[in-house]
Amino acid sequence: MKVKKLKITLKEKHLVDISFEIASSLALVGQSGSGKSLTLKALLGMLPRDMQLKLESQSDFELVAGKSVALIPQNPFTALSPLTKIKKQFFVNKSRVKELFEEVGLSYTLAGRFPSELSGGQLQRVVIAIALSSQPKLLLLDEPTTALDPDTRVLIIDLLKKLQIEEGFRMLFVTHDIASAKSLCEDICVIKDGLVVERGKMSEVISSPKDSYTQTLIEANFANRNFRE
Repeated sequence: MKVKKLKITLKEKHLVDISFEIASSLALVGQSGSGKSLTLKALLGMLPRDMQLKLESQSDFELVAGKSVALIPQNPFTALSPLTKIKKQFFVNKSRVKELFEEVGLSYTLAGRFPSELSGGQLQRVVIAIALSSQPKLLLLDEPTTALDPDTRVLIIDLLKKLQIEEGFRMLFVTHDIASAKSLCEDICVIKDGLVVERGKMSEVISSPKDSYTQTLIEANFANRNFRE
């Protein structure tokens, strides 16, 4: 799918003015305030009323939140109702919930528990299962590994890669964490102050960034790693 123009303004002030293509998996990378979250909200139809949106896209499906578009939020601990058992937070029948639990590698016995009784990794798998219940064409990832420990982060990234192969959805991974994005996404789009400063294949941009802002982000993410191996 192609987003030919995504422009967000507030009282004639430009906030975001970008374009991008999601062939399979795209990382939208930038620091806080770069426009990442506003882009997500625009695609979900959740922008504040005082903001104006101009969106031109070309796709084989209609962008409809909750149907063709699903979101995996940043923090699994706050994504679910704490007073409701897990199985009651799905809007599909029991047999489908069982299928989804199997897909994300969870025992269905956990469905009868409350969110507080699950670990962070288990909760994130539940959130992923809920997102997949609508059989989305586009999965939006809002820093889905930030609240997880390093080992669980790797497991969730591997799970998402497996599910994409099995389900065939496209992914837009919104993050400032290039390390995680590198593990999951084929392409990268770097934004600063609501504008694209660099885009391309992940491996090429990581190894040879052309923009100084991209270079700064890479150095900050991989300060203690030999990421070009």
